[in-house]
Amino acid sequence: MKLHIPLLCACLVARAVIAAEEEGFTPMFNGRDLAGWTACNIAPETFSTRDGLVVTSGLPVGTLRTTKMYENCIIEFDWRHLKSGGNSGLFLWADALPATGSPFSRGIEVQVLDPGFNVPGKNERYSTHGDLFAVNGAALTPAGRISPNGKRSFPSEERTNPSPEWNHYRVVANNGDISLSVNGKEVTIAKGASPRKGYLMLESEGSEAHFRNLRIKELPSTNPKPEEIATEGDGYTPLFTGLDLRGWKVPEGDNGHWKVVKELIDYDAESESGMADKSLWSEREFGDFQLIVDWRLKETPFLNPGVYHILPDGSEEPGADGKPQPHPQPDADSGIYLRGLSKYQVNIWNWPVGSGEMYGVRRDAALPAEVRAAAVPRLRADNPVGQWNRFDITVRGRTVTVLLNGKVVLPGVTIPGLPERGPIALQHHGSKKDGAWNSAPSLVQFRNLFIRELK
Repeated sequence: MKLHIPLLCACLVARAVIAAEEEGFTPMFNGRDLAGWTACNIAPETFSTRDGLVVTSGLPVGTLRTTKMYENCIIEFDWRHLKSGGNSGLFLWADALPATGSPFSRGIEVQVLDPGFNVPGKNERYSTHGDLFAVNGAALTPAGRISPNGKRSFPSEERTNPSPEWNHYRVVANNGDISLSVNGKEVTIAKGASPRKGYLMLESEGSEAHFRNLRIKELPSTNPKPEEIATEGDGYTPLFTGLDLRGWKVPEGDNGHWKVVKELIDYDAESESGMADKSLWSEREFGDFQLIVDWRLKETPFLNPGVYHILPDGSEEPGADGKPQPHPQPDADSGIYLRGLSKYQVNIWNWPVGSGEMYGVRRDAALPAEVRAAAVPRLRADNPVGQWNRFDITVRGRTVTVLLNGKVVLPGVTIPGLPERGPIALQHHGSKKDGAWNSAPSLVQFRNLFIRELK
C-alpha cells in the first residue's frame, strides 16, 4: 500500500490544530440541568432542558444568566429557532439585574436572529443575524459594516441557516473587543466595549429557540477598571414571573384588576374584592432582605386636596393660621408594605416630598421625634409620571434604608416595633364613587421585582 505523504501530513496538522483549539474549553451546559445558570426576570419554565438541549419558550421576554462573571473569553455554541423570524441573543458582560423599567440588563448583545426576520424595511435597523450592539447604557464602538444609525456592527455577509436548521457561533471577547464567526467565518466585529467584565446571558424573546454545545475558554485578564465591571447580583431571586401572579395572593373577588399586561403587573385601583385590604401580598414571609422594585405611575387623575409640604422634622408646613397648609395637586398613590403591616409602607406618590416616605411612621405621634424625622425623604428623586423608577429597599433588623433611582432618600430609619418577619405587599389605594375618584388611586405598574435575603 502506497501512502500519500503530503496528504497524510496535512491531515495530521489539521488534527493537531483542532486538538489545540479544543484545549482550555469547558462546557457551560452539563446536558441535564441548568447548573451554573440562574433565572433573571423570567418564569421557572422559560428556560428548560430537553434531549441534551437548552430550550427557551420565548415567554416572557427576559434572560437566563450565568452564576459567575466572565472577562476575556471565547464562547462557542450552536443555536436554532423553531419559528421563522425567531429572535434571541447572547449578552456579554452584562449586569446581573435588568436596567430600570427594562426586561434587559446593561450589556453587549450578540444578535441571534432567524433569516425570516429580514422583511422589507427591517434591515435599516436590524440585520438578520450577528449584529453587535450596546444595550441600556453600555458602550461599544461599531466597526466593519456599520448600521445606518451608527450604533450597531452589522455582519459582512449572511451565513445563517433558516429554521429549524442549526447554526454555529464563535464569539471572541477580549479586552473590550468582540468578533463573531457564523458557521465557520468571521462576519462581525466591534471595539471598546464597557463593561468588559460581567455575566453572560441567553435571551428569551417571543418564540422557542434551542441551544447546544455551549462551551467557553477563559483568556488571561487585562485588568478592567472598576467602572468597566458589571454590577453583581449574587443571591437575588425574582418575585415576579413576567407571565402571571404566582407567588402572590390576589384578593378574593378582585375580578382581574390586579393583572399581568405585557409582562408588567398592572393595577387600575378598581378591585371588586370585598376584603378590607385589596393589596397584593406575597405568599412568602421575609425577615432581613434587600428588595428591588421597578414602578411607574400611569397617570394622576385625582386632584388631591390633602397634599402637604412635609418639613424635615416630619411635620406638615403650616399656613398663616398655624394649621397645616394643604397644596392641592394631581396625585396617585401606592407603595410597598414591609413585614406584613400597612403601617410600614414605603410610599409611591406624587407629593412634593417625593416617594420613599414612610407615612405610617412619620405620622405616629407615639414614636420618638427622631424616628418620625428619619422617615422623611432627604430629597425628591422621582422621575416624571409615566416614567420608570427603581426602589432599592433594605430591611435589616428594625432599620429600613431606601434608595430611589440610585439616590439615598432614607439613609436609615430604625423603627421600634417593626416585626421580625412578614410578607411584603404592593399597595391598593383609592376608590371610585359614581364614576369619580374620591381618593388618590393606585394607577401603577410594577416590573423587575427581586429579593435578596440577608443573614
